[in-house]
Parts: sequence; structure tokens; C-alpha cells
Amino acid sequence: MLELRISQLVEYAVRKGWLAESDRVWAANRILEALRLGGFEGLTAVEGELPPIQEILDDLCTVACENGVIEGNTPAYTDLFDTKLMGLLTPRPSEVIRAFYDRMQDSPRAATNWYYAFSGDTNYIRRDRIAKDRKWTVDTDYGTIDITINLSKPEKDPKAIAAAGKAKSTGYPKCLLCAENEGYAGHLSHPARQNHRIIPITLGGADFFLQYSPYVYYNEHCIVFNKLHTPMHIDRSAFTNLLDFVTLFPHYFIGSNADLPIVGGSVLSHDHYQGGGYEFAMARAEVETPVTIPGFEDLEAGIVKWPMSVIRVKGADKERVATCAAHVLEKWRGYDDESAFLFHETEGELHSTITPIARRRGEDYELDLVLRNNITTEENPLGVFHPHAEKHHIKKENIGLIEVMGLAVLPARLKDELDALAEGLLSGADLSADARTASHAQWAAEVQARHPELNAENVESILQQEVGAVFCGVLEDAGVFKRTEEGRAAFLRFVSTL
Repeated sequence: MLELRISQLVEYAVRKGWLAESDRVWAANRILEALRLGGFEGLTAVEGELPPIQEILDDLCTVACENGVIEGNTPAYTDLFDTKLMGLLTPRPSEVIRAFYDRMQDSPRAATNWYYAFSGDTNYIRRDRIAKDRKWTVDTDYGTIDITINLSKPEKDPKAIAAAGKAKSTGYPKCLLCAENEGYAGHLSHPARQNHRIIPITLGGADFFLQYSPYVYYNEHCIVFNKLHTPMHIDRSAFTNLLDFVTLFPHYFIGSNADLPIVGGSVLSHDHYQGGGYEFAMARAEVETPVTIPGFEDLEAGIVKWPMSVIRVKGADKERVATCAAHVLEKWRGYDDESAFLFHETEGELHSTITPIARRRGEDYELDLVLRNNITTEENPLGVFHPHAEKHHIKKENIGLIEVMGLAVLPARLKDELDALAEGLLSGADLSADARTASHAQWAAEVQARHPELNAENVESILQQEVGAVFCGVLEDAGVFKRTEEGRAAFLRFVSTL
């Protein structure tokens, strides 16, 4: 098996164009070195279709575990080792950058198509794990929204958790987004990145890098991050950067998480954006209330039909669009409306910001400005404009950029919980007595009352539709202006201040 798997791994790299024929023995010896083996029977000819790359790597990880190279045959250890193996074969950054920009001469789409495929071929994007994610769509009053249960991130075993706790932090790289991750060996508390390659780009006159997310929540899910480890910030420069990006890559959208806790993403310490080749429900949503912003009569603007509070600005001049967005942000950051429980600051703490999303519409630039506020109260300690407690059994985490646009990224626990819920609903079991279903019991009773037709054939689809309905409610909770008569009036009061 050893000879076959090493031969297949080398053959894989040759077929991908990463190695020349004359590199085969050299590459095999590097793999042997990583396995701490003095030799083997030698390379064998490999004909026909290769097995999946992960199958090859899994067997070599087994050899590494048997030889004591890694301490366990679990993802915490094998992820570090199989990434090391792939890193031995992955082309140097300079070669990848050259290949990307050679294709940019043909078209931006040709460049990103190649780079996305490359990121999967190197196993940086673990396609076998992404395929395990549960995904479905739900038709709602706001269009067809996307639901996914994220199963891509492996759980660490107790032994690895204990070992990571004893390890000293190096403080390098500073975070998971820093450019210093490229080629980094990683450790039990930091993923290995020897097979990771990033592409330098310029936005707003500053240095940024393009990469793909290893977890790919949607098609061509990319991340664009500042070369400097600097905090997230939403301001005129951020709008400029987003619009510059869709100038470079007009077939992609790009957006930014907000720059405040609760309403922001999980990484506020490093300035970054997320984009990709996917059309979210928000992008398909129409303007339901056109508005005119004084001083920007040359731009189209309006309130979008969406569960959250969105002002859309559109025009052919990206500088004008960015200036208008900065104007809206300035007004929003200082806006108060006690009747809508909107306060821009309390006790010196700022609460209001924006989640922006940019895209192209032909020659026009379109910018969606999602109004956010992170104020908390004793009744809502996680946030007034945050998923309310009765929905936490489905979604408790921050509503970040991806959710804002209409894709629910739900926790892995829901896979087993929804399966158990379906079984319990069909059998008539006491759902409150099962740890997997107890948090869902009240909701499940309401679901059953709404669906007397529930049976073994339709229980899964009914639960999926109902999860989608809860997610719509989550987005409505996060909306600062509610979709009621009073909420619409309050939204227009803000618009009048522009």
C-alpha cells in the first residue's frame, strides 16, 4: 500500500501540472522524509483514474500514525499531517500568482475559475467535507432563501484539546486571516496552511489579498483581507474598497461584516471582506419604496423588500455611490429614535453601523446598506436586534454578512437534533425528555399543530420549511425597523434625515 499511495500522490501532482516528470523521485523522497521512513520499494506506474485525493492521504496518515509520526489518527492530528504532505507538492506562491495573473489577461472569470479549482485540488478546500453539509432552500415572502447545516469543521478529540491547552501560544500568525498563514505548519490550536496560496490585489490604493474560504458556505466563497492586521472598520474607505473589488471582478459580489460586536462577524480584529460567485436572495429582492437622497439625485435609491432594514444605492459612478454610502453611514451613526428603541450610543458606547454589500448591474454599481444596531437590555442581553430567545434553539449566533444576505449557516448540532425530532414526532415520544430535542419541544408542538398531514414521507421537508420560517424570523428580529406600519413609518423618518 505504501508504494502505491506514494506513487499515486506523486502522479496526482504531475497530472495537476505542479511537478514535471523529472521531479518524481525528488517528490517521493520528500514524502518519505515526512513519514520518517528511510526508504521503500520505489515508485510504481499508475494508470487510469486516481482514487479521491483524501483516500490517498488518509492511508498515508495511517502509516504516519503507526510509525509514531503523529499521535493519533483523528482529524486534529491528520489534518496537520495531510496538509503537510500536500504542501510538499503545492507550487510556490510566486508560481501561483503568476498563473492567476496570466489568466487575468484573458478575463477575471478565467482567473477565479482556475484559482478556485486549484484551491480544491490542493485540498485546502476539503471537498469531501463540504459535500457532507446539509443544504436546502425555502420559499418565503422575501424570495427563496438558503439554509445550510455546517458539517465541514471537524470536532477535536479530547486528547487534542488537552494537548492544545498545554501548548504555549506563539502569537504567530496574529489571526487566521493574516498573510503569514501562507505556508504555515500550524499546530493543534491553529490549522496547517502549507497548501494555502493567496493572491495580492490593490483596493483603494492599499494592499489586500484574495483567497477562498476553506469552508465554502456558498459557490466560490472568497475572502479579501488587508495586508495589515488592522481592525474591521466601516467607513468611506471600506465602500471604496468594495466597489474597487467589483471593478476588478465584476462577476463577483463582495460585502463586509459590520465593525461592532453582536452585529459583526466572528473576526473583528482583522479588516476583511467576503464575496464570491453566488446570487443571494437579497440580491434578487426588489426595491419596494423608491427614495430620493438630497444631493444624490443622479443615483437610484430605495428601501429593499427584505426582513432586515436595507437602503439600496445604484449608479454608474462608483465614487458617487461611495460618497452617498458614506453620507448614509454618517447620518445613521448619529441617529436616535426613542419610539423605535434606536439609540446610537449609551454611556459612551457606540451602537450603530452598517453591513454593506456591493455588486455590479451591467455598467452600474449597486450597494446595499443594511442598517445595524447592537444595543442590549436586561431582557435581551445578547442584543435587541439579534435572534430572540425563542429562536435560539435554531440560531443563537451573530447575524453576520452571510446570514444578512439570506443564507442561514446553522450549527452542526442541528443535524442530529432534527433527525431525532423527526423520529420523535412520528413516534409520539416525549420530546422534552430527550436531550437532543428538549430545546425544540415547544416549537415542535407548534409545528405539529400547523401540519396535521405530517407523516414519515413528509416530516423531513416540513421540518426544513419550518426551520426556514424560523430563520426569516431571526432576520426580522435583526431588522432595526420592523416590517409593520409603525416600522415603515420609522424607517421613512430616518430616510428624511438624509
